[in-house]
Formats: sequence, structure tokens, C-alpha cells
Amino acid sequence: MTVVGAGAAGLYTALSAAREGGHVLLVSATPLAESSSYWAQGGLAAALSAEDSPERHLTDTVTAGRGAVRKSAARVLCEEAPLAVDDLARLGVNFDADRTGRLALGLEGGHSARRIVHAGGAATGRRIVGRLSALVSAHPRIEVLESRRVISVPAVDRRAVGARLDDGTTIASRAVVLATGGAAALWARTTNPPGATGGGLLLAYRAGAALADLEFLQFHPTAVVAPVGDGLLVTEAVRGEGARLLDSSGRRFVDELAPRDEVARAVHRQMTLTGSASVDLDMRGVDPALFPTVFSALRGAGIDPERELVPVAPAAHYMMGGVATDLNGCSTIAGLYAVGECSCTGLHGANRLASNSLSECFVFGSRAARAALAEPEVDTSLLAESVSLQRPEPAPPLAPASREALWRRAGLERDRRGLEQLVADPHPLVRLIAAAAITRTETRGAHQRRDFPDTDPDLAEIHVTIATGSDPALASWA
Repeated sequence: MTVVGAGAAGLYTALSAAREGGHVLLVSATPLAESSSYWAQGGLAAALSAEDSPERHLTDTVTAGRGAVRKSAARVLCEEAPLAVDDLARLGVNFDADRTGRLALGLEGGHSARRIVHAGGAATGRRIVGRLSALVSAHPRIEVLESRRVISVPAVDRRAVGARLDDGTTIASRAVVLATGGAAALWARTTNPPGATGGGLLLAYRAGAALADLEFLQFHPTAVVAPVGDGLLVTEAVRGEGARLLDSSGRRFVDELAPRDEVARAVHRQMTLTGSASVDLDMRGVDPALFPTVFSALRGAGIDPERELVPVAPAAHYMMGGVATDLNGCSTIAGLYAVGECSCTGLHGANRLASNSLSECFVFGSRAARAALAEPEVDTSLLAESVSLQRPEPAPPLAPASREALWRRAGLERDRRGLEQLVADPHPLVRLIAAAAITRTETRGAHQRRDFPDTDPDLAEIHVTIATGSDPALASWA
């Protein structure tokens, strides 16, 4: 099997398949341990304490998702996340512990209990990706191709049969697993690195797979506003440890531990009322030893969070939509899978519950690995036939104008007039996002329509799907 992408989801999927006896080709556009996951400050959400339970975690996930969560996917995550934490610990990931030696569990917005597991505080992504990269590099059943890109996924009769690389090489594969990350860097203001522009979504779309929930893009409420380090994410775990959001007069204006969509909208309202480019995050009462990475990064941006207020504002952070998959990560065409942020199981609904995404990488990565290994071997003649019929399209350039237009017209608030202007954008994924957002004629979670300010009960648990050659469609998933 072939895994595309070497973030947390791709590394764990490859390792899971190899441990099951499979042979894996892992294709990474960057050297190992340089993916977006490496910079992840959040942890893994898992019900691990005696006061918590998977059912309680499920309730929080569904509540945060604003009536758009696929409950079967959420149940899988909440029940299997503790197993993923155990497995990562056995693989050598050193999770943070309290003075008694038990896992130190953090609290984040939308969670009703402490259930966030960290490794090195806000360096969780770095620790996990570093450890998994070392294990993958040393595994005899995994071949790693670094600094290479997959430019197309050849398909015959709605079955993926392999991958084509940027040097023209074609690889036959019983299954291709996309773990290419999200698309939040399409927006002008973002917490994501420049490469997070949805390349995996376009690979799947051009192969014939459906995309879903593209209108749901989560805006993180506390991204730094500064000449240096603009868009730097300040994890909401600092709010779980006492940091406060203040308006221009120094007063709190929101419950800092409400779900992200609610906090982001409250920050946006304050900025609109005052005409300010930011609000203030007061971290002066937070122990720097709990978040050494965050405090160090802020100092590097010229801000001393122990003595100064931190100017913050919302930024595009996480796409809840992606390649539509079942509960094993399989897309709508056979042999093509997606895991991590590029996938859409329906787990996150209209607003992702904090730290569910990293747990998702491992829970659904393991499931996808097992399912992909059960796919039949590919007839290499089918690959040759497909390649001869399909011309790979190069990844389109992302112009600054497209990013600015997406921020203005499909940002925290949008309406039909602005979205219709995006339908003619040069970038294909911008056009698809606009089409999905036009189709959802309501306000729900991260999707705020000025022209449809109410939530439509008839659209609860309904997903907007888009496939090549078809108009956007509404679908209900079991």
C-alpha cells in the first residue's frame, strides 16, 4: 500500500500497516518530522480518568459539532481514543505525568472533563511526530520517499490502482491512503504553514472521489497579531489553565472555555465594535513551566506574556471537511483512503471539539491501515491503462489574491453575494469551498451566513458533498 503524507496520521497509518505484516511506501513532500503535525500544540482527547467516560466525551463532541456530527464516527473516536494513547505509550511516546506518575490531563474549550493528554506540554506534535518518524525510518517493511510528491491517483472503473509521482514514476498499489493534511492556509490569515492548501483533496476529487463539508472551516480565536509571528497559535490549553480574554477596557467578554466557534465569534464581535485589529489575551497568571514552547515563541515575537497582554484575533485553523470517507477511512472510490485532516468522516460536524483531531489521526489511521491491507492486489496492466488515459494536472498555484478573497468572502461571516464571486476564482478548491458554502443556506457552527442567520433544523446531520461532474448534493450519513 502507498501512504501519502508524513504527519501524525500518515506515519501512524504506515506503522500500523507494517506491524500487521504489510509492505508500505510512504511518500512525503518534506523530510520526515517537518510536517504540519510537528507544530501541533494541542494534545490527544481521550476519556482516561475515573471521572470521565467515552459516553461523556461523545456528548461533548456532539454538542460542539452543532448538530452536524456523524454520531457513528464520533462514537468510534471516543471509544477507541484511550486505546490509541496506550499504543503510543507502548511505542515510546512519553506523555506528561503528574507528581504521582499518572497521566497529566488538561482541560480545553468544550470539554466537560480533563481529558487532554500532552507530551512536552505544547510540544506534543513535535514529540509524537519525532518518535513516529524514527520508528518508521527504522522499520524494514516501510520504504520512505522524502521530498517527493504524488501528482495523481490513477483510477480504473472507480478503483484507485496506484500513484503517480512528480518525476513521472507510477506505482501500482492495492490501496492509496491520503494523509496530506488540511487546507486552512488557503485563507489569508491562518495558523497553518504555507503548504496546507488542500492538495490531497484535489488528488481525491480528480480521481473521482467525493468531498464533503468544505463549508466548515474552524477559525481559532487566539492567533497572535504582531509584526513578527503574526498568526502564531496560542493553544487554548492556556485558557484551561487560567488565561483570560479581555476587551479594550480590560473586561472579560466571553467564557474562554466555550467551544471554538463561540469564542471566535465573540472575539470577532469585539473587534467589530471597537474597530480594533485584536483583543487581549492575559496569560500573566499562567505558569510558564506548563507551556515553555508557547512562552518561548511569544518572546521570539517580541511579546513577554509574563508581563504583557498578548494581542490575538481569529485565524483560519482547521478544515472539518475533506475527502468523504466511511468509518474505515475509505473514500467513495474503492482502494482510495483518507485519514487525518484531509478526510471527512463527519466526526467534527460544524465545529471541531478541541484536540479530537490528533486522536482522530491515530484511531482512524489504524482502521484505514487494516482496511487497506484487505484490498485485492492490483493488476499492473490496469495502472498502465489508467496512466495512458489520464493526464495528471499539476497543483495549481495559489495566488495571494485568492487567499485574500477567501478571507473576505468566506471568513468568519459570509453571504451569497460574496460567495458567488468566489465561484469564479482561479483556484479549483476555492471554487469548491464556495459552492459548498452557497449550498448550505443556514448558519451552523463555523459556517455563519449573514443572509441566513438561523439554523435550519432540516439540515441537521446533513452533509454537503461534491464530486467531479456533479452539482453539490445534500447527504445523510449513517
